Amino acid sequence: MTRAHGPVWLYTLSWNETRMLPFFFRHYDSWVDRYIIYDDGSTDDTLAQLRAHGRVEIRRFARSNPDSFVDSARVWQNDVWKESRGQAQWVVLTAVDEHIHHPDMPSYLRSQAKAGTTAMPALGFNMVADDFPPAGTHLATTLRRGAPHVEMNKLSVFDPNGLTETNFGAGRHDAKPAGRVVYPESDELLNLHYKYLDRRYLADRHALLLSGLGSEDLSRNLGFQYQWTKGRMDSHWDSMLRDAIDYRDPAVGFTTHFDRWWRPARVRG
Repeated sequence: MTRAHGPVWLYTLSWNETRMLPFFFRHYDSWVDRYIIYDDGSTDDTLAQLRAHGRVEIRRFARSNPDSFVDSARVWQNDVWKESRGQAQWVVLTAVDEHIHHPDMPSYLRSQAKAGTTAMPALGFNMVADDFPPAGTHLATTLRRGAPHVEMNKLSVFDPNGLTETNFGAGRHDAKPAGRVVYPESDELLNLHYKYLDRRYLADRHALLLSGLGSEDLSRNLGFQYQWTKGRMDSHWDSMLRDAIDYRDPAVGFTTHFDRWWRPARVRG
């Protein structure tokens, strides 16, 4: 299923993603041609869901540093997409709970390819809701309130034939792409991060992710938020609720409120 905008390949890691995968596929299926998903040892229904999807190739994630998940993921993120050169026009590199969004993604991809764009960072929001969404929901349509969050500004869509390296930092929170690097004239992509969907879900997810960190991650205080007390987590949650905006409200002007590692400080829009 190759679309007019050229083949789109999506790479992500999975680990016990049963609850999020239906929302993930509902978001991406209309414009992603191929999913290459590396699983880190899921023990729930994740692998069965992946096998049931006709466009998914499942691979096993192997940690290049057995003492650090974060370093292993960074190495993987910087190398895995290179196999798509000459085959995909665009690569999406994301997480299962990150929904890269544009109101008309196929048209946007076509226009950016025509303009010669090769790297499209997305402006990040931590989406927040007190009740886990019901099955069948398209999250970007129905769960629209989120707190702008600079650490979720990520290079998530790029041309693998234009870039030679992505040079992601830990967690993809920054990047120093190399090669023919051309950013869009303005930033229109959003990274809608759907982890704060109810407090029990978040606590359970943090406990799982904490158990997957290596000794080096812990000694370097990576994933520190996974060790928050309930009080600290509730305080953070409440601050996001106060800061949350409807990302689709044209009166918000949220694009003026982001620090962007790929733009000079004076550039807004």
